[in-house]
Amino acid sequence: MSGRVVVVGAGLAGAKTVEALRAGGYDGTVTLIGTETDRPYERPPLSKGYLLGTDERDAAFVHAADWYAAHDVDLRTGTTVRTLDLAGHDVIDDTGTRTGFDHLVLATGSEPRRLDVPGAQLDGVVYLRTLGDSDRLRAALVPGTRVVVVGGGWIGLEVAAAARAAGCEVSVLVRDPMPLLHVLGPELAAMFADLHRGNGVDLRTRTEVAEVVATGDGTRVGAVALADGTQVDADLVVVGIGAAPRVGLARDAGLTVEDGVVVDAHLRSSDPHVLAVGDIARAAHPLLGTHVRVEHWATALNQPATAAATILGRDEPYDRLPYFFTDQYELGMEYVGWVGPHGYDEVVVRGDLGSRELVAFWRREGRVVAGMNVNVWDVVDDVQALIRSGAVVERDRLADTSVPLTDLV
Repeated sequence: MSGRVVVVGAGLAGAKTVEALRAGGYDGTVTLIGTETDRPYERPPLSKGYLLGTDERDAAFVHAADWYAAHDVDLRTGTTVRTLDLAGHDVIDDTGTRTGFDHLVLATGSEPRRLDVPGAQLDGVVYLRTLGDSDRLRAALVPGTRVVVVGGGWIGLEVAAAARAAGCEVSVLVRDPMPLLHVLGPELAAMFADLHRGNGVDLRTRTEVAEVVATGDGTRVGAVALADGTQVDADLVVVGIGAAPRVGLARDAGLTVEDGVVVDAHLRSSDPHVLAVGDIARAAHPLLGTHVRVEHWATALNQPATAAATILGRDEPYDRLPYFFTDQYELGMEYVGWVGPHGYDEVVVRGDLGSRELVAFWRREGRVVAGMNVNVWDVVDDVQALIRSGAVVERDRLADTSVPLTDLV
């Protein structure tokens, strides 16, 4: 199939899109444009293996440096697309260059939400989004450094674990009663709170940051002041308070945007020549019966195959269940499924919360809607099958470790 495809956003989702196009037999021109100067890389190592020092930097890159030329992909790094001319089928970058397309794939990802308090611009207040951010943070995590992490989500907790492994003094500040409360609910959020406290983290909940306080010279971080009047000493403040999808280009071009670029199950936007993948895609999900936007690695990894199939004229809707994973201290975890706005009735635990070796199931009306395995491996496929089946499962059988997961479907 010939034509012109332009992919805007040279992260994992963009790189896997061009890979899927070539693997699927697309022989037209393919252009991949990204703002960062590095070639496409994966983001999980930035707060996991690379930050911990267990993985090499090169392991983060999606492809070898010569892959793009070898597959006739015009990779333009250090280039920012400023305007989408949908009527003219052009994208216009910061040099004024126009690049024409027959299909456009938006893979612009997310950007960190900024801490909006006095002192937030001081030297020593950092965010973790890019490979360069991880390089700088890794260099700063040396024994004795006083690290304050603002935010108790996945990024914040993974940074806290890496900082403790590096010998830093670590405080984590969370607005809610527990970290990850809105993601996991109180039953499992408590396990992560205990995990970090047990590894020497000063975890402070129900806290509000009022100000980042400078040292005597007024340039660097010296402490974080809380709304209750207390202060936490700091040499480094890592902000992890969530991310927002980069949808400015799509919105300015007139595409439908509602908490992301709204796309159908084939990842087509309100303009059928424009697709969206990864963090920005709020995609219709055939199994879940609603639009879902998921800011996790697996979405950026897997949605591109559907986008490529759509461009190639194949009917292959995206119906994978949301998936994410984390590694913190001695705990490894995988989560699959989607609780959604209707929530859940209960969490059923198969295994032992105390030893952190378990599979947890979120149930609604007797059906499993999500599952999480903690230090239990090779069960994700079984949990997915259980969710997809929509079967009503007795609580006792779900909790009984002697009943194989395959017998529950």
